[in-house]
Formats: sequence, C-alpha cells, structure tokens
Amino acid sequence: MAAGACTSGPARPDDSSYLATIAERRAAKDREFRQTDDPVPANRRDELLPLRYYPPDPSYAVPAQLRLADERPIVQVPTSTGELRDLQVVGALEFTLNGQQLSLGALSPPGEPIRNLFVPFADLTTGKETYNAGRYLDIAPTSTGIYTIDFNYAYNPYCAYNATYSCPFPPSSNQLKVPIRAGEKAPGT
Repeated sequence: MAAGACTSGPARPDDSSYLATIAERRAAKDREFRQTDDPVPANRRDELLPLRYYPPDPSYAVPAQLRLADERPIVQVPTSTGELRDLQVVGALEFTLNGQQLSLGALSPPGEPIRNLFVPFADLTTGKETYNAGRYLDIAPTSTGIYTIDFNYAYNPYCAYNATYSCPFPPSSNQLKVPIRAGEKAPGT
C-alpha cells in the first residue's frame, strides 16, 4: 500500500494515538521522498518537501458502506498525460460527512483480484488549496462491506510532483460538492 494510504478496520483506540499515527506516516513519506528520485526529482526536493498537509482532524474519518455494483463495468478514465486508463467500477462508498450524505466510486484495475479500493476524488478545495487534478485514497477491502473513509490520508497523485507520471483524474461521480480540508494540500512552497 502506498505511503499515506487509507486503511479500514477497527475504530481508533484514542485520538492521541490516532494523531501520532498520522504524524508518523507523514514523516515517513517525507523521508521516503527525500531518499529517492521517485516521484520527487532531486532538483525539486527543496521546493516540494516537506509535503504540505491540513492538520489532522478525526471528524474526517467516517464510516462508509460499500454498495457493490451489480455489474462491474470497465470505464476509461482520462489521465494527466492525455492517455485513457481502464479501471473497473467495484461499487460506491456511501457515507455521511458533516451531516451530508455523500458517495464516492470505488475502482480497481480490471481483471485483477481486488487488493485495494482506489478512490480518486475532487472537492471544493481542488485547484485552490489542494492539487488541481484531485487526490486519492487507497482503502483495503473488508469482509463486512463496512469501511472507514479517512480523508486525513488523502494524498496527491505522483504527477503532482513529476509530470512524467500518468495519473488518472477523478471521474465526475467522484467530484464532491463540499470542501475536504483534510489530507495532503497542493505541493509547493
């Protein structure tokens, strides 16, 4: 699972442990990005690192129900390099955030076992406070269909740091009409 990925599972034991885990993961991601040219090129490290984040906010970690798609269509999603990438629709994660009922499509590479639910999204901060092509969540499957969507783990696609990457854009169904002030902010100083 990618650094900064969202995980599902039991509730947090307490907020201090939860906040410490987020801080540790963010620091580990910065260390990882400093030690390799992938995805942040050496000549851009001082400009882009450390990564910028919203302060952790436990209210952005919400339970969600996965409604599996009756059919699992393969959709072509545009990418940052102008290519189309095939992704399979697994279903929709339905959740309530700040009193609003919301839904995000969960995707997966076609023809492969589902190892992660890939959830690209955009929101009202996109292009202003956060990266203009949206952000991602990776959520581990559960056997219950009940998940935790934790936007504190929302991360930028690698094309935010390096234009040679081909990053899928969020489909229109994953463009939330609310601001998500959690997770990674737009890169840069």
